[in-house]
Formats: sequence, structure tokens, C-alpha cells
Amino acid sequence: MLALNAGPVEVGVLSALQMAAFLLIGLPAGVWVDRMRRRRVMLVSDLARFLLLACIPLAAEVGLLSIGLMFAIALLAGVAQVFNDVADQTYLPELVGTGQLTDGNSKLEIVRSGSFLSGPAVGGALVQLLGAPRTLFATALGALASVFFLGTIKAPDKSPAVTERTPLLRGIGEGLAYLWRDRLLRMLAISTVAGNLCTSAVLGLSVLFLAQVVKLPPGTIGLLLMSGGIGGLIGGFTGSWLSRRYGTARMTWLAVALGSPFGLLLPMTQADWRVVCFAVTSIALTWSATLLNVGQITYRQTVTPEHLLGRVNASVRFMTWGIMPLGAVLGGILAQQMGVREALWVIMGARLLTFVPLLFSPLPRMRDFTQAQARS
Repeated sequence: MLALNAGPVEVGVLSALQMAAFLLIGLPAGVWVDRMRRRRVMLVSDLARFLLLACIPLAAEVGLLSIGLMFAIALLAGVAQVFNDVADQTYLPELVGTGQLTDGNSKLEIVRSGSFLSGPAVGGALVQLLGAPRTLFATALGALASVFFLGTIKAPDKSPAVTERTPLLRGIGEGLAYLWRDRLLRMLAISTVAGNLCTSAVLGLSVLFLAQVVKLPPGTIGLLLMSGGIGGLIGGFTGSWLSRRYGTARMTWLAVALGSPFGLLLPMTQADWRVVCFAVTSIALTWSATLLNVGQITYRQTVTPEHLLGRVNASVRFMTWGIMPLGAVLGGILAQQMGVREALWVIMGARLLTFVPLLFSPLPRMRDFTQAQARS
């Protein structure tokens, strides 16, 4: 974006377009994924991302790179990512048995957290070495590598469970209705929506808080923003062990109940030894979010009928990701009205209440998700 002399508005629009795909096509994507072979969807979406990202350095080389082209690529790449994410969560049960879902989801979280932790550092080094457009080509090669590794999976790509082509709106409604009827699925989704609303508000204020309020140098800010990846790795590595020792349901419940109070440390961050408050908060909340993701995705994959799994996954993703732009706007409004640090106190105080919906679900009385009966 610096190469195009883009201002804050253009950068904001670019970020919004990447998220807009989840709102525009998130629900229909679930219907279509249920009608298609899941691995094939992932292969095509990764190939599309490779081609789209590869267009950026190519356009830069021939002098055709523009902000309009970047907007189009961001939106189309976001659409491809929507299909990939829905198919990803829907495909895992085909590869592993029900008893291995927690372990499989934990390992996927390790990969995601590892990418989050190493990505900024590797990306920054590549930008200095190759320049921004060529670095994006390296990112495109990562999508192409995903195509290769998916192609090495020997398990057959099963035919879709949905054979009847129901109308699109009816298919969307069936996914939403199943999500709403199952009380635990519903409360897990509501709790996650509330948590993401608060988290996106905090993320939108984090750089401003660290740079202008705490007055930290850019290098320190970068390290602090990466600290959340550590919590994700810890959550991924411990998820399977915790589920075996305490049960999948208890692990999910404890992750939410124990992680949220650490959020109150974040507004205490100062430019001295208290700078660790930000890092501890990031690690604890990301650990909590990772275990919550592992637990709720495992439950969803366990109880949802195969022919509805894509639509239910898409419905949850639509709700939980669709709320995030609103959270970013809300955080900005609060910060403008009362100050950044004060806004963070309010947001993190509200985040303590995200476990309340789970009190009205069967989760606190369960040890394992096998105790729950799916309602159809």
C-alpha cells in the first residue's frame, strides 16, 4: 500500500473488503459446499488465491498496479477464503474418526497460530529483501503449496451428501434453523459473537493505544502484537491433552471462564515493567479463544448431520466473523468519547460477561460432548 501512496481511507477499505466476503457470500457458501466435494472446493479456492495474489507482482512489473486492482483482488481473494474455511471445517470429519476430532482441530490451530506468529517477521524480512509486490508472490506460492499438499491426501474425496438441489434461501434457512434448535450450538455461537465483538474492538485500538497512549517504539509494538500467536500455540498443543484429562466440554467451559479475567490487565499497560500486561493478556485470551474454537468446532462436527455440516459451519462463521467490523467501529466510538485507555476498561469489563450465555446451556453440567444429544 505504501508503493501506491495509499492513505488511511484506502487501507481501511482494503481491510473491509477482505472481511466483506464473509458477509456477502458466507451463508450461500455453506449451501454450495454441502453440494460439492469438500477437498475439491479447497483445491479450487487455493488455486484461485494463488492466481489472484500472483497478479499483484505481475501488475507491478508491467506498471498496471493500482488501488482499484488491489480492491478487486482483496474482495475476490476473500470470497475464495470463505469457501476454503467452510470446506476446511466440513472436510476434517471425513479424514478422522469422531474420537480424533479434538486432536485434529488442535493441530490445525497449531498451524494457524504458527503462521500468525512467524508471518509478520518473515513478511517484514521479505519486504526488505524483495520489495512488497514480490513478497506477495511468495505468499501466492504458499497457496500453491497448499494445493500440492491437499493433492497428496490419499483418502478418497467423498461425494456430497446433498443430492437434492433445494432453493438457495431454503438451504440457508435449514442451516440456521439447525443451529438455533440445538441449545448448546446456539449458546456457543452467542458467546463467541459477544467475545469477537469485544476482541475486534480491542484489536482496532491496540496500535493506537500502544503508540500514542503508552508511547512505545515500533519494534516493541510489533513484538507485543505478535504475542497472541504464543497463546494460540499453547492452546493448540494443550487442547488434546486437556480434553483427554478433563473432557472436551469442561475444557471448553474452563477456557472461557479462566481466560476472560486476564483481559483486565490490558488497560494497565505502561511503558515500564507493566508492558508485560499487554503480552500476558494477549497470550491468555488467545489461549482461551483457541481452546474455545477447538471445543465448539469439535462439538459441531460431532452432532451435525453430514448433509448440513457445511451450512451450519457457514452460519456460525457468518455470525462470529460478521460482527467484527461492528466491534471495530464500536471501539473507535468509545475511544473518541472517553479516551482509549478508558474505552479498553469498558470493553474488557464487558468481555468478562461472554461466558454468561454458556450458563444457560448444558455445557457446565457436561464432561464430554458425547453426553449431548443432537436435535434434528
